[in-house]
Amino acid sequence: MDFEKLMDVTRRLSIEAGEKIMEIYGEDDFGVDLKDDESPVTKADQAADDIISAGLRAAFPDVDLVTEEQSKTHALQSDTFLIVDPLDGTKEFIKRRGDFTVNIAYVSGGVPIRGIVYAPAKDRLFYTDAAGASVEEEGPFNAAKPGATRPIKVSTPDNHALRIVASKSHRDQATDDYLAHYKSDETKSAGSSLKFCLVATGEADLYPRIGRTMEWDTAAGHAVLAGAGGTVIRFDDHTPLRYGKADFANPFFIAHAPGVELKRPG
Repeated sequence: MDFEKLMDVTRRLSIEAGEKIMEIYGEDDFGVDLKDDESPVTKADQAADDIISAGLRAAFPDVDLVTEEQSKTHALQSDTFLIVDPLDGTKEFIKRRGDFTVNIAYVSGGVPIRGIVYAPAKDRLFYTDAAGASVEEEGPFNAAKPGATRPIKVSTPDNHALRIVASKSHRDQATDDYLAHYKSDETKSAGSSLKFCLVATGEADLYPRIGRTMEWDTAAGHAVLAGAGGTVIRFDDHTPLRYGKADFANPFFIAHAPGVELKRPG
């Protein structure tokens, strides 16, 4: 893979998709529908998917591509592929809470090694550069011309005063029970893959997810966190979270900065 080209293309497509999402965000009717699993989908999801899918297929015709909106019709041919959530945090989008993102990742050998997370309503853009190190770009964002970037790195956690981030729309009693095992200085809520990015920038130390997610929800944020020195592990056995599963479903997981004294479930 040409990683310079990959990051140039995915950055441009993310911003173009984000511009379309924000255009629809300003409308009165999002065209909300329900999928078979009862999760919502809007015309912004589909419009962003169209932009990103067309761009990735044109730039990388020989690389397998999975997107949330097309996953039912796709079976992976290898453990190396591009994976896209064109609008992660659809519930946040519908509620006009701003915590939604565009996610694009490149997975190789079951590991997300490059990724980009763009939060257009928050004016935040995170990605792994060609060398695999994670950066945050300063806005305003121009699809045709990258702006200044700064390296991002996970924090050194204080296990007596951890900063924890949890899901805004999916937090439940099981999550609260698990978090009770930690000494927390601050617990904040955030939507979509922004939670990974908050750990990546050192704004949080720990993000546990005890609930359903799919690979397209997590791959880009996982890559950004890894490029900033963080780790994502399975909740049950603390082994690395892997990608390329037949149904694209993730187990529960924990994203964290090194040095967090992790607690076992139960």
